[in-house]
Amino acid sequence: MKGKLIFRLFVSALVCVMALSCAVKTSSNITEENLIAPSKGKAKYVFLFIGDGMAMTQINAAEVFSAARQSSDINITRLGFTQFPVTGLTTTHDAGTFITDSASAGTAIATGYKTLSGVINMDATLTNNYKNIAEYAKESGRKVGIVSSVTLNHATPAVFYGSVPSRGNTYDLAVQAANSNVDYFAGGAFSQRTGRNRDQQDAMEIAKSNGFTYIDTTAGFNALKAGAGKVIVVAERLQDSEAMPYEIDRKTGEPSLADLTKKGIELLDNSGGFFMMIESGKIDWAGHANDAGANIHDVLSLDAAINIAVEFAKRHPNETLIVVTGDHETGGMTIGFAGTQYDTFFDKIALQKRSYVAFDEEILKPYKARVSAADAKIDDLLPSIKESFGVNYDSLTAVQKEQIQFAFQRTMGSEQIRSFAEDQYLLYGGYEPLTVKLTQILNQTAGIGWTSYAHTGVPVTTFAYGIHQEIFGGYYDNTDIFYKLASAMNIRVNK
Repeated sequence: MKGKLIFRLFVSALVCVMALSCAVKTSSNITEENLIAPSKGKAKYVFLFIGDGMAMTQINAAEVFSAARQSSDINITRLGFTQFPVTGLTTTHDAGTFITDSASAGTAIATGYKTLSGVINMDATLTNNYKNIAEYAKESGRKVGIVSSVTLNHATPAVFYGSVPSRGNTYDLAVQAANSNVDYFAGGAFSQRTGRNRDQQDAMEIAKSNGFTYIDTTAGFNALKAGAGKVIVVAERLQDSEAMPYEIDRKTGEPSLADLTKKGIELLDNSGGFFMMIESGKIDWAGHANDAGANIHDVLSLDAAINIAVEFAKRHPNETLIVVTGDHETGGMTIGFAGTQYDTFFDKIALQKRSYVAFDEEILKPYKARVSAADAKIDDLLPSIKESFGVNYDSLTAVQKEQIQFAFQRTMGSEQIRSFAEDQYLLYGGYEPLTVKLTQILNQTAGIGWTSYAHTGVPVTTFAYGIHQEIFGGYYDNTDIFYKLASAMNIRVNK
């Protein structure tokens, strides 16, 4: 897979250079020069919320779920941000493909430039760096906060402070964060903070030497007060790949995305204003794994964080702008499945109590450690399957039972099924076979379908609330978000 990605990036770069298309600022007609100027005032406080992998289906699924767990009526419960007064539709393609990744999509939003998948804030030739909106905001006298539920040197948060030819250069990004002028980092950890081979200077030690206070306990986070200076907050309990736990797995007392947003406001609020990017990154991760329950709960968690910003905006109505968008769609999620035809049963999603990751870590991994493949029986796991996903094995169809048995054998490494390895990705997307099959069956029973374990190329929806909200209406490219933010903040960009 890694070799294929490198080849794809090389071919895409060659095509772009030959076509002389990669230096184009935007794919639309919007630039700082011809964007309609705000009528008066400027956005002193700016919140940019990004639901990674979140398009309209993920949003609507959360609304359908919210209504279904309260009533059997055919209705939706609107999220807070879907009631914002201005809505836009945003295209997401990058310089090399119609199906972008988070690095190139994030670069477009943060800098106004298209680039290739995997590249962060550089052009397709990997020779020129791009200045991002957070840097402009800092130069304008605002403080800057970067919050993410995933690792803080993952692609989306990284485009607001870093610049590297490959998003895989995670140590370089961690060091760039440590040397940055960002005032508040919060969320997951910085991955590979001592390098791939663990032989580099600890990036967090570099951060401390540059004046950052590093906090990785809930108690330390709760104790933070205004005036704390530059801060890096890492969740005390980390889950997969050093990210924060999924909202469905979050324990009582553990900070939520809303808590991180609220603390960011407390620490960043000042007479010069602030710019804060808040990413719900695991909407994307759940989409890759086709886990609708985890996906929906993280969309609801994002909505709760946005509500915190709205409460702040109500106190500063003429100075605050809130923008909510996605960088791309993940998973090809649909409301509708062939097996349920015109019906949906979203109340079944409410029966799920664990994400796919928590099931793997808490149920499957211990079971595989103590039971051999020869002795393994699906019956051993049926109580945990019902408790975790609400799936009653006895009530399933013969086909569904056969699918679960087959996936269970693959999970346990049965010798009898190794000849089927070539279709492993199409069936399970590289995830634990039993777990992904269980989420698929639960989703299908609820009337939710998926087309991919990767991203798709559909447009995403952008919502706006507050001063200069009107410039975010219409149908435009993701690069235009940069210009719209700069215009609302009364920042002149250097292009």
